[in-house]
Amino acid sequence: MTDTPADQPATPPTAPTATPAAAEAPPGKPPVTYDDFAKLELRVAKVVAAREHPNANKLLLLEIEVGPVRKQIVAGIHGHYTPEELVGRSVVVVNNLAPATIRGEQSNGMLLAASDGASVILLTPDKECASGSGVK
Repeated sequence: MTDTPADQPATPPTAPTATPAAAEAPPGKPPVTYDDFAKLELRVAKVVAAREHPNANKLLLLEIEVGPVRKQIVAGIHGHYTPEELVGRSVVVVNNLAPATIRGEQSNGMLLAASDGASVILLTPDKECASGSGVK
């Protein structure tokens, strides 16, 4: 016996349908394996100095400290952050990115940030975290 009135057909409960992960990925980017992702060394870094890039309007030169190591990275965040706003902040970087020369300046890593097209927002730890800490 069921709780459904006699004039209404019983309908079985519907289970949520699973969407394949690949269908959720944004168009244009192929999926990567965990092994590919695991090759990235994401670290917390402290910005110890920042200045404008001498040969580019949208770039800043950041001197960062990743644990005991200091290095320079070039970041396309000029216009969204001033050098003064960055000094002393903790940021997340790709620490093992191959070095590159960008507009005549050496970059030894990559700053991680989000962008909605109009603004750029740095990815930062939400609590105090030691420079050099791994990001998982």
